Amino acid sequence: MSSTLPNTTTRRQVPLSEMFRALQYKNYRLFFSGQGISLIGTWMQQIAMSWLVYRLTDSVFLLGILGFASQIPSFLLGPFAGVVSDRFNRHRILIFTQALSMVQASVLATLVLTERATTTWLIGLSVFLGIVNAFDVSARQAFVVSLIPKREDVSNAIALNSSMFNMARLVGPSIAGILIAAVGEGMCFLINAISYVAVILSLLLIKVTPFVQSKKDAQIWRSLKEGFGYAFGFPPIRAIILLIALISLFGMPFSVLMPVFARDILHGGANTLGYLMGASGIGALLGALYLAQRSSVIGLGKIIIGATLLMSVGLICFSFTQSLWLALIFIFMTGLGMIVQMAANNTILQTIVDDDKRGRVMSFYSMAFMGMAPFGSLIAGAVADRIGVAYTFLGCGIMCFLSIIPFAIQLPNLRKMVRPIYERLGILPQVATGLQSATALTTPPEDQ
Repeated sequence: MSSTLPNTTTRRQVPLSEMFRALQYKNYRLFFSGQGISLIGTWMQQIAMSWLVYRLTDSVFLLGILGFASQIPSFLLGPFAGVVSDRFNRHRILIFTQALSMVQASVLATLVLTERATTTWLIGLSVFLGIVNAFDVSARQAFVVSLIPKREDVSNAIALNSSMFNMARLVGPSIAGILIAAVGEGMCFLINAISYVAVILSLLLIKVTPFVQSKKDAQIWRSLKEGFGYAFGFPPIRAIILLIALISLFGMPFSVLMPVFARDILHGGANTLGYLMGASGIGALLGALYLAQRSSVIGLGKIIIGATLLMSVGLICFSFTQSLWLALIFIFMTGLGMIVQMAANNTILQTIVDDDKRGRVMSFYSMAFMGMAPFGSLIAGAVADRIGVAYTFLGCGIMCFLSIIPFAIQLPNLRKMVRPIYERLGILPQVATGLQSATALTTPPEDQ
């Protein structure tokens, strides 16, 4: 979303030296470093898990089932996770969820290294991790904002989070591909389990303002109803969440089917899978860094449209290629477009949401982002089993292209609805030099 500003307002780009300005805060540095190490292990586990299931079963459909099992809890539990995030200490929630994730990775490593892993165990552990992630993601999204004292640096922190995530997506799969080829999948799971030590330690070192539990909204269902009405009663928030849901449904399954494309289309092995995921990660990393150097929320609406189109074209072209080099180029485009539109949507939501409802709104964001992906994985796995993975990628690209059309049509009206919020709060002149605190924003008007 963007607003039309007076001619005196310019869209200042952040100098390269300020691209990492959120790292000046100790709490955020601790969070950034711990998460960065842990996410490398997470990506290693994700690649190893997909490769292991496909190696054991040779079933594209079971790959879809695996993706469904790991992400469906985010869809079912997302709203409840948001209420928990708003009502309880987010810092402690994160420590608890990361500890449980460490337990899951340890059990998985033990089963694989002792050659006792079965498809049932793998799917069951994926469901367990999905339940943990449903609460972890909601709390993490809301917790990051509390680590940044200067609210004009919140957008930079969000972009750096995306950079961290995609740097890990670049490094993790590349290491996983080498390790799988050399010693098997079990070592990837073991490294992931060990990596959680870094994030738990960083969380324990973070010092935040003591949590004061709110006395209002004692009833969970009332809190859910209020959060739903707040999120979906204001068209800009509703449009963003629906767009994320569609892109996750049709665009995200490409990563689940990547082992099939690497082995059956490109006739490669685990290294090829690592190259493909690495190329996607490079594109996503550059996209996140591009957003980090932006100083303004202005113009993000058009960027969301352009990035979604780039992702769509990348997927469509990727589906036709049988050359590794061309595949790397097109999956690079896909990764770039995907992260730019996702991070831009996240930035807008974090800007306009009230802090006391942040957990619930971000749970709907997580529900759309992670919760719709399992349905996409299930559908894509079933379709690929029948018509092949190449045509499935083609269909995903076309559906992503169609998904952005309603948002593009609504954009002029959405701009008009967002602008009065900034005008009423007197922050319009400051929008051009940085995103403002979502905690200062009032509830979006229901009558707009």
